[in-house]
Amino acid sequence: MFNLGHSRSRTAGDHFLLTADTFIRAALPGMTNATAIVHVSPAVGAAFTQYTAELAANGSLGPAAAQRFVYVLEGSVVLSAEDSTHTLNANGYAYIPEDLEHSITSTQPAKLAVIEKKYQVLDGVEAPGLFIGDETRITPTALNGDEDLAVRTLLPGDSSFDFAVNTMGYVPGATLAQTEIHVMEHGLLMLTGGGIYKLGDQWYPVTAGDFIYMAPFCPQWFGALGKQPAKYLIYKDWNRHPLA
Repeated sequence: MFNLGHSRSRTAGDHFLLTADTFIRAALPGMTNATAIVHVSPAVGAAFTQYTAELAANGSLGPAAAQRFVYVLEGSVVLSAEDSTHTLNANGYAYIPEDLEHSITSTQPAKLAVIEKKYQVLDGVEAPGLFIGDETRITPTALNGDEDLAVRTLLPGDSSFDFAVNTMGYVPGATLAQTEIHVMEHGLLMLTGGGIYKLGDQWYPVTAGDFIYMAPFCPQWFGALGKQPAKYLIYKDWNRHPLA
């Protein structure tokens, strides 16, 4: 049936919601047997780029334009860097410093969430090195003491990192305790479940596969709906002075 141009995707001045029916795929420079769905980039004023990379068998990413964070959504990939190799399976992830020569390849189809951002130097602080992790091995913490809202912090919190990436899991019916308004910007990829997101003065139903961009000071709130837990992967700039 024709959808007559209908979509849940919406764009606004300080946020947007992108749904799978509006995704456009195109290979980025250096990709082999792979394509990218670019969700956000400096073209809209963001200080980072986030995309979903879809790799076929024997696929690979191109070189990074900045520091790079990779989270495996489906399948597995091999990261080669610093004379060693690391197999990243689903829920595995890696932080790769700016200018570190590396390759990310797949022998079977795989899907990755990729975030790239120019590094902001902090005087007196050494830039972080290569970091490998597995989200399933991280002990969650309750957000603001709410046991129904589990946060897994994927990167170390020290000031060498200038951004953070977390997963946030909600049992059905769990909500953020308040509408948040803050200086950080967000890239958010819904991983499982769904719910309702308030962005600015608009309310949006969201589900797995959706992407949301929130600019600094965008009012934001989320509540999980449905019968299964909701979880999303969320990026924020972090650990730097707003005037930096």
